[in-house]
Amino acid sequence: MRYRSQARELALKALCFLDVTRDDKEEMFSLFCSNFKETSDPAVGPFFFELVQGVNRCKNEIDTWIINASKNWRLSRMPVVDRNILRLAGFELVRLPDIPASVSINEAVDLGKKFGSKHTGPFVNGVLDRIRITENIQ
Repeated sequence: MRYRSQARELALKALCFLDVTRDDKEEMFSLFCSNFKETSDPAVGPFFFELVQGVNRCKNEIDTWIINASKNWRLSRMPVVDRNILRLAGFELVRLPDIPASVSINEAVDLGKKFGSKHTGPFVNGVLDRIRITENIQ
């Protein structure tokens, strides 16, 4: 598995863990990192941290993009995996312009196929494409 794909998968796991925990997020993130040795891998770790910290820093803005792009779906009603795949890829789409939009969307769909339901891939693809169009991303 390529290091960026590996970092995305690990970031998704961390974001889902942080999304469902009610405890101190910083403490829980440290706990997560201490249990996944890949976070200290020099190839995977930097991109992993950039993704998780970026999503957490911009979460309100990202959630607004998702809400506006996902008609008839409240964020709180989305499955945890779907919601966090959208957050992760939404951050990449808008805040990491060096990554082509098609790569971010394809990687998100692949994560959805691996960790979500049979509906996750098409749902994620549609919402992210609407974000891409709305935010005028090439």
